[in-house]
Amino acid sequence: MTTTSQKLSVVEKIGYSLGDLAANLVFQTLVTWIAYYYLNIYGLKPEHASMMTLVVGLVAAFVFNPVMGAIADRTRSKWGKFRPWILWTAVPLGVVSLLAFKTPSFEYNGKVFYAVVTYALLLLLYAANNLPYGALSGVITGDMKERNSLSSYRFVAVMFAQFFVQVFMYNFIIKAGGGESIHAKEIGISKVMTVLSVIGTIMLIICFLTTKERIIPKPEQKSSIRQDLGDLVKNTPWLIILTVTTLIFITLAMKGGSYVYYFENYVDKTALTEFLAPFKKILPKFETDTSLGLGVFNGGGILVGLIGIMISPWFANKYGKRNVFMASLFISTIFLILFYFFPPKSIGVIFVTQMLHGFFYGISTPVLWTMIADVADFSEWKNNRRATAIIFSAMMVGLKAGLSIGSSLVAWILAKYHYDPQLTTGQAASAIQGTKMLISIYPAIPFLISVALLFFYEINKKMEVQIEADLKQRRTE
Repeated sequence: MTTTSQKLSVVEKIGYSLGDLAANLVFQTLVTWIAYYYLNIYGLKPEHASMMTLVVGLVAAFVFNPVMGAIADRTRSKWGKFRPWILWTAVPLGVVSLLAFKTPSFEYNGKVFYAVVTYALLLLLYAANNLPYGALSGVITGDMKERNSLSSYRFVAVMFAQFFVQVFMYNFIIKAGGGESIHAKEIGISKVMTVLSVIGTIMLIICFLTTKERIIPKPEQKSSIRQDLGDLVKNTPWLIILTVTTLIFITLAMKGGSYVYYFENYVDKTALTEFLAPFKKILPKFETDTSLGLGVFNGGGILVGLIGIMISPWFANKYGKRNVFMASLFISTIFLILFYFFPPKSIGVIFVTQMLHGFFYGISTPVLWTMIADVADFSEWKNNRRATAIIFSAMMVGLKAGLSIGSSLVAWILAKYHYDPQLTTGQAASAIQGTKMLISIYPAIPFLISVALLFFYEINKKMEVQIEADLKQRRTE
């Protein structure tokens, strides 16, 4: 395996991070708004929205991603294996992102068909773009510290995308559409997604232009898909990380998709207005107290999460990724559970708890993705064959499956608690209870299972050092 210098410039780290900033303008919108969009704006029935996001999402997870991983690992071009996919999919992903959030003037069955087709295309193109992008982090450098640093740059960019989507998007939708009616929100989300699609396309092109693949397998390391899959099923760390990734994204989709319902239906409006009075003097104008409250709530968690992300490499380098991941995930889960016990008027406590949850979850965020790259190294170390993209594709299976299950659960649980999307106020007590459960108890369960599974993850700090040293020696032979 030939290599060049494994050190990365700041320009390359920033350029690489722009790829995830672009992708997360789409992904964070799916995590945060897909259930609300299909139920409250597009007009699907809860059972249809739940089934559509689940079935299409699982097809994307278990078909699109493995196929794309196998294709990417076997791509040969003057630009490398993975970089060309970032370029080739930049414009199509932008176009489909726009189409998926347009509401056509069809009859109901036609709208269901349109939603299925555009959602499937969106997930297909997202896989074709983001899977090679993620795999690129495994070949852009073999230096563990540089990889940890790159991951932090990347997830600072992710948090910027998350900050926009979760803090400002609801307000921009209302402002762009000229009101809070369903028709106004249809217009608003279409306008917002048009702008995001153009910006995202430009960022993906910059990502392609500023990055380089440094770890290039020797010709004798070629393997068949059957060999790659055989290596995977014998790779215990991969199996654990796959399961953990699925569980984490179930939680992210569940709680992220529920916040808007929490503020619309559970949080006391009078107490929220009083709490927000100081923020109205220093923040840009928000159309409603609900949009401002949701923005400050999400923004506070994201901003302190950035601090967690920035200090994460220090902890990971000192204590090992597994230990840091377990500890930060467990503590963040405790703060999730606390939401169940807060009454609607405890606004200050609700906001502080969100910030503490965001801080500790922020520490875990970049660690997960560097652990996936470590799993690729572990597979190469064990089998003397590198199959980066198929390992990342398996993680994308977990991500997509988790997103699909979590988003589907939001719509399904709301239906079980008798939520009526046609009501703007006055939801049943059971529906209000459901929204509280959706941001506390239910999302805490997958996180706690993940912590338990990580006890069996064998790549600890000592093994990380051994793998890096052994592979470095092999690559220079």
